[in-house]
Amino acid sequence: MDNLMGLLRIKVKRGINLAIRDVCSSDPYVVVKMAKQSLYAYLSRVSLRQCSYRSMVSSLDLIDGLLQKLKTRVVKKDVNPEWNEDLTLSIADYNLPIHLTVYDHDTFSLDDRMGDAEFDIKPFIEAVKTRLEGLPDGTIITKVPASRTNCLSEESSVVWKDGKVVQDLCLRLRNVECGEVEIQLQWINVPGSRGLNMAY
Repeated sequence: MDNLMGLLRIKVKRGINLAIRDVCSSDPYVVVKMAKQSLYAYLSRVSLRQCSYRSMVSSLDLIDGLLQKLKTRVVKKDVNPEWNEDLTLSIADYNLPIHLTVYDHDTFSLDDRMGDAEFDIKPFIEAVKTRLEGLPDGTIITKVPASRTNCLSEESSVVWKDGKVVQDLCLRLRNVECGEVEIQLQWINVPGSRGLNMAY
């Protein structure tokens, strides 16, 4: 709880025109991953020069334990699935990107990848840190343009809505022939956490 800043609720809304991985459709689900802390910060505590091969391998096995991994349910036979599921990540470092991967569920073989995306939560967190009480509902706080350096398929607005800061994102999937995923971000303060007011 010492490093916890708060929780990020990611509403995975829907997929749009996802790739076909079965005979004529797919059975998609979404996996969201985020590091619990910077890998650099973790490795800087491990002196690799003093490590034997065995201890270095066991240290690398721990790296998987440094990831938060959440997933949605499988939607059968649908390349335009609607999940409308909330996945909640604990945030200790908002400078770390969040990774989203879509898979096709297969019963008798490994699940097929249907593309991936990465998104940055810094603009969203900066908006959450500002004092916004009293703003009219629907006020746009900031905009994040789509560019070649992010996976946004269109401009994304951070908005004051129903007394909360929310951001809707439409993510263009990479490493696949087609597909987008729509998500929404919302911040949850946790009593006893260090919160967002501390400089990072």
